[in-house]
Amino acid sequence: MTPLGAKKGDRMSANIAEMEKRREAAHMGGGQRRIDAQHAKGKLTARERLEVLLDEGSFEEVDAYVEHNCVDFGMPETTIPGDGVVTGSGTINGRLVFVFSQDFTVFGGAVSERHAMKICKIMDTALKVGAPVIGLNDSGGARIQEGVASLGGYAEIFQRNVNASGVVPQLSLIMGPCAGGAVYSPAMTDFIFMVKDSSYMFVTGPDVVKTVTNEVVTQEELGGAVTHTTKTSVADLACENDIEALLLAREFFDYLPLSNQSGVPERPTSDAWDRLEPSLDTLIPASAAQPYDMHEVIRKVVDEGDFFEIQPKHAGNILIGFGRIEGKTVGIVANQPLVLAGVLDINSSKKAARFVRFCDAFEIPIVTFVDVPGFLPGTAQEHNGIIKHGAKLLFAYAEATVPKITVITRKAYGGAYDVMASKHLRGDLNYAWPTAEIAVMGAKGAVEIIFRGLSTEEQAVKTKEYEDRFANPFVAASKGFVDEVIHPHSTRRRIALGLRKLRNKSLENPWKKHDNIPL
Repeated sequence: MTPLGAKKGDRMSANIAEMEKRREAAHMGGGQRRIDAQHAKGKLTARERLEVLLDEGSFEEVDAYVEHNCVDFGMPETTIPGDGVVTGSGTINGRLVFVFSQDFTVFGGAVSERHAMKICKIMDTALKVGAPVIGLNDSGGARIQEGVASLGGYAEIFQRNVNASGVVPQLSLIMGPCAGGAVYSPAMTDFIFMVKDSSYMFVTGPDVVKTVTNEVVTQEELGGAVTHTTKTSVADLACENDIEALLLAREFFDYLPLSNQSGVPERPTSDAWDRLEPSLDTLIPASAAQPYDMHEVIRKVVDEGDFFEIQPKHAGNILIGFGRIEGKTVGIVANQPLVLAGVLDINSSKKAARFVRFCDAFEIPIVTFVDVPGFLPGTAQEHNGIIKHGAKLLFAYAEATVPKITVITRKAYGGAYDVMASKHLRGDLNYAWPTAEIAVMGAKGAVEIIFRGLSTEEQAVKTKEYEDRFANPFVAASKGFVDEVIHPHSTRRRIALGLRKLRNKSLENPWKKHDNIPL
């Protein structure tokens, strides 16, 4: 080798050595002591989480060497490659996904200008190529040393959350603290999974709450996983630990389209599309006042009984989630007679409306199972805005242009009948079981209004007459509001055939910049 060649070789070796040294520094994050502290809390590190989430060997990192640019408070003396967030792309069961994972071992995962820039870069790329974004949040908040530059970084992320909304699915996993302005990025994503006892979300923490309002509250009570999956509906699932959250995210990802242009994913299934389910013929109790579990209907209709329920602990009077028919994703909305008799109220309306809008944005067909006695009465509902909140669900169904198949299993009363994907809201195929009752209200209430002043015996006679006349699906069917009264055992077959028919459905709403949903 010539001396010149030797020099080039030496330089290459030195550069490779430097690269490996910097890469090792990036991989160590805040150092072994902080990694051990993370493990002691029962939490994985940022990189360990990505190893569980993504297919083995698929992660390709970007910006591993990025450092902060802060010049105040002695920060130039403390620079760590990667600056507190690991970003890049990988695959989940072979499908592309972009990811960022905040590293609590580096400055407590605090967001700096450069940290935010890294997140924005992968979100921009995801938007360009049409692939989902999964964010693993574990951050102490804004990096105080950077002041307004850190806040600007947050706002840059927020803007991309908005730009990506309805274009690519966005999933947030809250795996540690997420407080102050940081909460608004996950809040604008499509779904949020939290980890019990180690993650929390709130705008102002317990100390500030105590100072301002004198309320004494723990972090968990104020913004923990249980609080947000039961009371507030901010989060969709509360997971036991990091591993469960990451494995559920992998399972959930399989239901999601890559983008609003890609169509729903499909997986092989051995479950026959025309499978009959005789047990459904005897599911509805003889007494109209007796409940049954709508989960049973859903699981007996979808492929292999797989139903990924979302927000199972909030507003249990309505069920939402994903299943598959003939291997293709469908969104499912269903009244749940076991909870509040399946009535619609403020919480259930909001829960279902957002889900319907997600499905519509990503061209996911919607299957609706209806057993609804009406809207929940009472001053609490009225004074808290049931009119406006109920209208959200109505609006969501009415504007949706995806295939919509509705099955009325039992009650469909009053305005709630209209709201639940009725024919009048452009339902494509509206089926009813023979047990369906489609009417303005129940027989007893109707008779009390129509035939005021009758004796108890006379009212009983009129109630029986009303039930015989209206407590069935045939009046609605005679008007074309129900397309067919079907055998319960053939529900899966009917839905599968309907989805085949509707695969090339084309329907557009009038041109508008955007609608003005009653928020």
